[in-house]
Amino acid sequence: MAMGLASSGRGGRRSRRAPMAEINVTPFVDVMLVLLIIFMVTAPLLAVGVPIELPDSRANPVDQTPEQITISVDGDGIIYIEDEAVPVGGFPDALAQIDRGADGQQPVIVFRGDRAVDYGRTMAVLGELNRAGFTSISLVTSGSGTEP
Repeated sequence: MAMGLASSGRGGRRSRRAPMAEINVTPFVDVMLVLLIIFMVTAPLLAVGVPIELPDSRANPVDQTPEQITISVDGDGIIYIEDEAVPVGGFPDALAQIDRGADGQQPVIVFRGDRAVDYGRTMAVLGELNRAGFTSISLVTSGSGTEP
């Protein structure tokens, strides 16, 4: 018993298929759309990690610059520089440790205050920023405010 070799009907030659020159881009597009959605959802969460309920305002948005420092005050009055809580009474010392940059130019301070924070506490933090020499301060709101 002999095994037969696969052969085509013409002269015993095997037929070769021509290589496929088309690329199926549908899976690639699907993956890219999923990644786009993931980045769109996670990008706002990466800005600042302190959960704060911002007040509403109709002001125009401020452009973000790389030389900015975010200072947040949560509903309990705890002060955060970026994502790190500042110990009670240690805010002036923490401000003194902020890098002023090689050219001596002040970084932009982005202030985020919870709507439940007492106005006096907010003004105390802003006053301490002014006393430390930070004069460029941006106030952040949620941006969906109504007419006053």
